[in-house]
Amino acid sequence: MLAYSIGAVIVYLVMLCLGELSVAMPFTGAFHVYARQYLGPATGFVTAILYWLTWTVALGSELTGAAMIMYGWFPGVPVWVWAATFIILVLVLNMASVKVFAEAETVLSGIKVAAIIIFIALGTAAIIGLLPYEGHRSFLGLTNLYRDGLFPNGFGAVFTTILAVNFAFSGTELIGITAGEVEDPGTTIPRAIRATLARLAIFFIGSIIVIAALIPWEKAGVEESPFVTVLSRIGVPYAGDLMNIVILAAILSAANSGLYASTRMLWSLANEGTLPTVLARTNRYGVPALAMSLSMVGGLASLLTSAYAASTVYLVLVSVSGLAVVLVWAVIAACHLSFRRRRLAKDRSLEDLPYRAPGYPWVSIAALGLSTASCLLIVFDPEQRGGLAITAVFLVVCYVGYWVANRRISL
Repeated sequence: MLAYSIGAVIVYLVMLCLGELSVAMPFTGAFHVYARQYLGPATGFVTAILYWLTWTVALGSELTGAAMIMYGWFPGVPVWVWAATFIILVLVLNMASVKVFAEAETVLSGIKVAAIIIFIALGTAAIIGLLPYEGHRSFLGLTNLYRDGLFPNGFGAVFTTILAVNFAFSGTELIGITAGEVEDPGTTIPRAIRATLARLAIFFIGSIIVIAALIPWEKAGVEESPFVTVLSRIGVPYAGDLMNIVILAAILSAANSGLYASTRMLWSLANEGTLPTVLARTNRYGVPALAMSLSMVGGLASLLTSAYAASTVYLVLVSVSGLAVVLVWAVIAACHLSFRRRRLAKDRSLEDLPYRAPGYPWVSIAALGLSTASCLLIVFDPEQRGGLAITAVFLVVCYVGYWVANRRISL
């Protein structure tokens, strides 16, 4: 729970930084553009590649997960048929106008939000004794939270968990990518930041408190999803199937957003001339169709490597993408520091900024420091330590590749 709380703080600090940048400079592919402008073109390129890789790897995992859920319900239909069905569905939603994408995302997100609210309400009722739990109705309280001490696995477990928690929070930075396509970023983005804080505090941390209060820490998630365990013990019929419906909606929502984000990153790189400009072409709805198709091909490659090279290629992809999103957060914070510093150096007033992040420079410094620490602290976990080394090598390859490509162009 502490790891989730720390992760929520990091996300909120990063969103404050991104909010000011996005409202002041509402570009599609936002933080990649900011990195290029304030940290150098090479860092801008690497930021875009990291973020594109994050979502394409996730896209493959999400398509596999959605197909497996459907296979569990309909074992007579091959998994690849369901995967192909969801690929077509996600492509259709994204190939249409941004309005169609947004409406689909609203429906899918609404299912998730409603499910979590119901879960927290039922769990809270069981904790205070209003509903029976495992056939008995009594005040359960929060004793499971501290029964074996606040840190039964040691405080170091917080360090090794924080990266996974931050990866679970990935996607909140999408408000920056959409900045160039919303009608009124000065109003929409600050509202989205406030909604992000509420969502993190209520939905993520609230549901974790309910789970931790009702399931002993050593038994949570051992045999089944802790959400299913809680609902089953409360007496909710078909708890497993109901949660699978919610998970399916969440997976499709993530795939929908992931394809959108990865596509805009490729479009942004092509629009500035770093990638072939053909990727910047759009269809009649204003959607970069070729960039989207290439992103989906990346997702399919991830899907195939998860099936046929899980212990080699896919392991490398997951290792890099797991750290990538947190590195992007660090880049956002660094961009905000540079943005403010340059603005103040030119004696430009902050009053004309439509949205100002509070607490400068401490908010930016904290966001940068905590994001960086989240990546470095995984050295305490032997299972994740290799991912840090792989990511470092990947970053070097990206920087060297960018330098070589630009040197050839200049010659």
